[in-house]
Parts: sequence; structure tokens; C-alpha cells
Amino acid sequence: MHLYQVPGQRAAVARLIHDEFWTTVPGASAERMADRLLLAGHPDRIPLCRVAVHDGQAIGVVNLVDDDDEKHPEWTPWLAGMVVAAPWRGRGVGSLLVRTLLGDARRLGLPRVYFGTDGPGFYTRLGAVHHQQPSDGFWFMRFDLPG
Repeated sequence: MHLYQVPGQRAAVARLIHDEFWTTVPGASAERMADRLLLAGHPDRIPLCRVAVHDGQAIGVVNLVDDDDEKHPEWTPWLAGMVVAAPWRGRGVGSLLVRTLLGDARRLGLPRVYFGTDGPGFYTRLGAVHHQQPSDGFWFMRFDLPG
């Protein structure tokens, strides 16, 4: 579901994203992430935030944002902040979140979605292709979305 549909999950979703990606970034906090997530308030515009909830608890999240790499402003939009809580990994939650977000991107008429990852295998199984490899162990990838 969209995060705006379950506003009580915003702090937990922000904590998932922060703890996975932002703990070493100076000045970053789960509270700031929660504030950013307020922007994902409508299903027909970017940013979008999709969340998986089980028994009233957020267990996974994925976002669609305008950009996620200042060196490549021409690459837009981006899949960002995809994380599944550790006990739920390997159970299809991440795949479902990504597929749902790609459905949103198609519905919005977007031709592709970019992202960066150090784990390309998960995404290639979902149909992503390598776009660039700027360093050992890190890839820019994309999903090409049929029109």
C-alpha cells in the first residue's frame, strides 16, 4: 500500500530506511527521513512510497523519487530506499514491493526507472539491466518499462 494510506507507519518506515542506508551520513536522522516521507502523499505523482505491513507493523518499503544521484540528473526517476526488515528477507516481500512500484511507474507513463545497488542479482531476477558499473561492487541499473 502507499505510505500515505497508513500514516501511523511513517516513523517505522523512516527508521527502516535510515537504519539501512543513512546511519553514516552526517546530520541524517530517522526524524528527517520521516519528514521527507511526508512528500509522498499522492498516488499520481512522484515521490511515491510503497510499504508492506504485516500485523500492523511495517516490514518493508520502496520509494520512487525524482533523482538519487546528483552526478546524473538526466537519469530519472529512481527506485530508492528499498529495504525489507531482516526477519522478512527472502520471503518475497522485496520482490512484491519492487513489482508494485514498477506498476506505479508504468501507470504514470514512465519509460524507465534507475537505481544504484551493490546487490544486482535480486534486481536482475526482476528484469533489471545493468546501466553502468562506476566501481567494483556497485552498479547503476535500470528497469525498462514497456509502453
